[in-house]
Amino acid sequence: MDPFSVEGELLNIHSAFHSGSYQNVIDFDTTTLSPENQLPAQVLQLRAQIALGQYDESLQASDDIPDLSAVKALALHSAGKSDAALQLAQELAENYPENSTVQVLAGTVLQAQGHSEEALALLSKHQNSLEAVSLTVQIQLQQNRTDLAIKEVQAAKRWAQDSLLINVAESWVGMRVGGEKYQSAFYVYEELASAPGTSAPLSIVGQAVAEIHLGRLPELIANSIVLNVLAGKNTEELESQLQQVDPSHALLVDIQEKSEFFDTAAAKFSAKVAS
Repeated sequence: MDPFSVEGELLNIHSAFHSGSYQNVIDFDTTTLSPENQLPAQVLQLRAQIALGQYDESLQASDDIPDLSAVKALALHSAGKSDAALQLAQELAENYPENSTVQVLAGTVLQAQGHSEEALALLSKHQNSLEAVSLTVQIQLQQNRTDLAIKEVQAAKRWAQDSLLINVAESWVGMRVGGEKYQSAFYVYEELASAPGTSAPLSIVGQAVAEIHLGRLPELIANSIVLNVLAGKNTEELESQLQQVDPSHALLVDIQEKSEFFDTAAAKFSAKVAS
């Protein structure tokens, strides 16, 4: 069974992980999952911990299970233990090349440490693994082999047309190709932003990059304002910039309406206290 399949019981946790909602993945109740889905879910939860800088549990993972050893290799790399991570990744690639978790996680370590061809060779052994396709496309784009990345995405769409990962991978390719593909990429990130459980910063950054290429400065500034609000940062300067380029922008109108509503409510509260 492909542990990264979006079918069945793993759909929610899988989608949450790949949209960047790592804490939701960690908090996911896996007790109701069938026995065959317990290990894939555990792998996703450990990877979510690694993404948040929490390595302890993954570094202590069992060496008897290839999937967990692959997680350990990723944790070692993320924790700065590059030599140990590379050695383990190469051992796993040699001994368990058909394991889809090994393909993706050992492949990630190999690519991160400059062993791109080894990573691609390992990933090429996948059997309809969405993550293997996604990582392959990333590597090919880094190698400036857009032609190969396009072929990889087109081939995957034959069996995973509506997959989140494939759609996002296609948007990466679109960003590289340019032209009308910028708009297509924007739509992907816009849809991602509206999906339940999605990590807003992830999708907003994607939209912002597309907006830059499309020359839509007001929308880029508006996205930056929302992103700063989510990060708890001051937005006055960005709001001023948006006011200059598009005074009637919907976000500014919304901010003004909410400000006026707050002032009205505050005035009523103050009057009641004064009496």
